[in-house]
Amino acid sequence: MTAVAPAGIRFHHGSLAVPAGAIHTTPLGYDRDSVPIGAPLPLAPSAELVHRLSGCGEIVVAFEGKLGDTLLALSGVRAVLDRLRLRSVRVTVRAVGPYEALIARTGLITQPQDTTPSGRRAVIGDRTGIEAHGSGAAVSLVLDPAAPPCWSSDGRAHPDLLARHYLALERRLGIRLPGTAPFAPPFTTGPNDLVEELRSAGWLGGLSIAAITATSWPERKDYTAQRYITLAEHIAEAHQAQARLLLIGGNPGDGLRITAEAPRRHVQVLRLDGMPADHLADLFPHCHLVVGNDTGLTHLAAMAQGRDGSSSPVIGLYARHSHSKWRTGLPHHHAVATDLSDHMHQGDLCPVRDAIAPDTNIHMDAFPSTALAQVCLELLNGVRP
Repeated sequence: MTAVAPAGIRFHHGSLAVPAGAIHTTPLGYDRDSVPIGAPLPLAPSAELVHRLSGCGEIVVAFEGKLGDTLLALSGVRAVLDRLRLRSVRVTVRAVGPYEALIARTGLITQPQDTTPSGRRAVIGDRTGIEAHGSGAAVSLVLDPAAPPCWSSDGRAHPDLLARHYLALERRLGIRLPGTAPFAPPFTTGPNDLVEELRSAGWLGGLSIAAITATSWPERKDYTAQRYITLAEHIAEAHQAQARLLLIGGNPGDGLRITAEAPRRHVQVLRLDGMPADHLADLFPHCHLVVGNDTGLTHLAAMAQGRDGSSSPVIGLYARHSHSKWRTGLPHHHAVATDLSDHMHQGDLCPVRDAIAPDTNIHMDAFPSTALAQVCLELLNGVRP
C-alpha cells in the first residue's frame, strides 16, 4: 500500500509489491515460479537470436546515451550472460564507452584476457552504442527503455525497467533464467581518496544527506539547491542536530568543483559539481539519506552498495513520469509522487511518449519541503514500513 503525505503527494515504499490487477500489465505468458531454473519456457524462443548468441565468444556492452537508461538496462546484459552460463557457453565480456568504469563495478565484466576471444562478437547496448560499436557483430541487441512492457506473473506486476528488460530477454531466449526481483546487478564500492578527504573534513559524520541537483531536464526536474537546503534544515531541526548536506550537481564544464557555503544554523552545505559517477558510487553508501529526482545519479545511489553490502535509503521525486517504471525495484529505493505520476504508473503511460499533457503545469514545486521532510524523517527514524 501507499501512504498519503501531508500535502497530498504519495509515498511509495520500495519494498511493497504491486499486485497485477492494480495497474495495466502484459501477462508474461507462464507461471514463472513453477518453471525450474534452466528449463525451457512454454513459449517459442527467438531461434535466430539464440543461435547467434551461442556462437559468440565475446560480449561487448556499449552504452552511449543517458546514465539512467544505461543503469536500468544492465539487467538485460545480465539476462544474456545468465543464459550463456546456464548453457556453459564461455565468453569474454567487456564494456566500452563513457560508462566503462562504472559498468566494470557490476561483476558483469570478465577480466581482460591476453588472447583474442574466439568466435563471433555480440554487442548489447542502446541505439547510439550499437551504431558506434556494432559494425561486424554477429548480433546486436538494442535495450530501449520504451520497448519492454510492464510484465505480470504469479499475480504480481513487474513495473521497474530492470525487471522489464530481464524478463523480456528471458522470454526471447526461451529459458527460465535464475534472476529474481529485484534484478539489479549490485555496484561494488571500494576505497576512494576523495571520499576519505570528505570524511576527514567531517562531511560524512553526523547526519549526512546527499541531494541530487544534476538533471538533463532542469526546467522540469530540478528541485533546486535552495529547496534541498530548506529540506535539510527541517530534518536537522527535528533531529536537533547539525546536518551535512552534499549537493550533487552536474558537470560545470571545467571538471570537478567543490565549494563549501557559509554555515547555516542547522545545515552545512557542500556543493560537489562534476564528480564522476564511478566516484559517486563510492560516496553514496556513506550518506544517511539520498534524495533526488528521477535521474541517473538517483538510480546509481540506489544501486551502489557499501563494502558490507548495505545501501543508503534513497527517495526519488516523481512529478510527471511513472514512479514505478523509473525506479530500480530495490527495497530501499522509495518514491514520492504526484497524482500525475501515479496515473502514469497505473496505466503504464509516459507523458512524453504518449503526448499526455497534464491538466496543470506540474513542476518540482509540487513537493513542499515540509511534507517531504516528514517522509524523510519517518524513514530515518524507522517509522515507515
